[in-house]
Amino acid sequence: MIFIAAGTQDGRELAGFILEHGYEVTASVVSEYGEELLQSYKGIKVNNKAMDEAGFVEYFSSNKVECFVDASHPYAANISANAMRACEKYGVPYIRYERPSSQLDYDKAYYVESVEAAAEKAGELGKHVFLTTGSRSLPVFARAEALKNCDVVCRILPEAEVVREARELGFSPNQIVAMQGPFSKELNKELFIKYKADVVVTKNSGSLGGADTKFAAVKELNLPMVVIDRPKVEYTNVAYSFDGVLEFLEGQVRK
Repeated sequence: MIFIAAGTQDGRELAGFILEHGYEVTASVVSEYGEELLQSYKGIKVNNKAMDEAGFVEYFSSNKVECFVDASHPYAANISANAMRACEKYGVPYIRYERPSSQLDYDKAYYVESVEAAAEKAGELGKHVFLTTGSRSLPVFARAEALKNCDVVCRILPEAEVVREARELGFSPNQIVAMQGPFSKELNKELFIKYKADVVVTKNSGSLGGADTKFAAVKELNLPMVVIDRPKVEYTNVAYSFDGVLEFLEGQVRK
């Protein structure tokens, strides 16, 4: 059985791709919404429990996992680290699917290595800060001293739990944009204009994560953009295409 971390759109598509090539597949997600999206793939099994290193090891031993495919979000470094350690301990082959990043040739793009550094830089660049970094980093931005006197708007998924957490962190309704992407360049521009953004904060999640259209929008509006760079992770094995993952599986697992 192939076990795949599939909490992203390309992760789900990769799970379906592997399934179509004759492998038994279990996809791991951490939300009910992610589980719902996998229902279109007939015959796929789903694990909906978050796991640390020990959890991975236990799952591997209990479910005869023959290979682990890591298609977790590019910024989910902890999942990758836990999975690699568990694979090494239990002797399960590991392959990382890494989506391509986007290149931004723009003199107002400021690359930083952490959420904390992004908050600091955003506070230097403007008073109206538009966050497109998702909900997990909101606590850092909400508590950042550098943003204390700024109007910070966050764009997050329209899930009740996510919105509730944003409200509990102090974001008022007019500081929350609860929308499901993908977002076009034009829609990004309209949102940045509507909320009077002086600076936009994002992650380099690649074109599938909407980075390209955000980059294009800020360039046309001549806005500064703070880009949180991807974590530096030394993957055991890595592929940059679905075919590359399949080639690895064919060398490791019998159907």
